[in-house]
Amino acid sequence: MRFPLFIELEGQRAVVIGGGTVGTRRAAALRDFGAAVTLISPTIQRPLAGIAHLPRPYRPGDLTGAWLAVAAADDRAVNHAVYEEATALGILVNVCDCPAECGFFFPALCQGGGIVAGAVSVDNDHRRTAAAAKILRNALEELP
Repeated sequence: MRFPLFIELEGQRAVVIGGGTVGTRRAAALRDFGAAVTLISPTIQRPLAGIAHLPRPYRPGDLTGAWLAVAAADDRAVNHAVYEEATALGILVNVCDCPAECGFFFPALCQGGGIVAGAVSVDNDHRRTAAAAKILRNALEELP
């Protein structure tokens, strides 16, 4: 069972490794919640305003000074290396392709009416999570 935890990200340094769909989506979400985001990837799916992009592969040492990290490379070995570095440095880490290596789980974000909610499934069922998030978003839109 996963405990929902909401944290203040304003000004916190977040490093995202991977510029594909998942990496860019998570980098944008972290930015939108106030984090100072650096995205490290040779290429990115789309440019992201307000996010520093280092156009190169991940290197050990890239997480120095980070408060939070996301490993979203399309490479298991890279994601595992990010996990190992983050763990050694005591940095919160989300590893997109390995729930066992996650120190936190990135929720489906739902906002509306001044409320923020997040949805994750107990068993990593992304379809159920997406369906629950849709219901939550609709409910939040109807708040007075």
